[in-house]
Amino acid sequence: MKRFCNRNWNRALGLAAAVCLVLGLASCGGEAGSFSTGSTSPAASAAQSTPASEASSGAANTAPGILSAFTAQDLAGNTVTQEVLEGHTLTMVNVWATFCGPCIKEMPELGELSAEYADRGVQIIGMVSDVWTADGVIDPDQVALAQEIADTTGADYLHIIPGEDLYGLLVQINTVPTTFFVDEAGRQVGSAYLGARNKETWQEILDQMLQEVGA
Repeated sequence: MKRFCNRNWNRALGLAAAVCLVLGLASCGGEAGSFSTGSTSPAASAAQSTPASEASSGAANTAPGILSAFTAQDLAGNTVTQEVLEGHTLTMVNVWATFCGPCIKEMPELGELSAEYADRGVQIIGMVSDVWTADGVIDPDQVALAQEIADTTGADYLHIIPGEDLYGLLVQINTVPTTFFVDEAGRQVGSAYLGARNKETWQEILDQMLQEVGA
């Protein structure tokens, strides 16, 4: 497996960050897809979110969630399924790409949040969006790069490579990072968030989401 050296990684990160900086972006890509997306402000997005009481009653409680059944693998090649959600009141899923400067910039603080919120039933999962080739094969060099980025930034939470059954979700996401939240059953909580945020803003959003699920 070809090793992507730190010098090349830093150069790639610098170029990606420079492009997004010139464009005045906190994200890389186009507009969001059709699944529920939120605004910059947690307070503003609250009105667009699905209340936890609504999600846990009636037909909504039996409806499949966006992550209720899936198969993926981690960066070491181990199988990951929806069972990874069990025992966690809230899972924050951060969809990122190895070319995305804003994605990488926020990862150190996401690593800190992962540790700080663990005792409140919260886990963070990174979903790497750019490790598949056009031929539908996982690129080992991209996987190695994703692992190096996670190690370098201290983002030591679980990172997964989505399988084919998550393709329908990914095609709705054409901006990275995109972050959304699910409950233990894989149902989306609140709205998705486009772009990177600082630690304080994510803390506000996490606290709000925990209130929505009644934690």
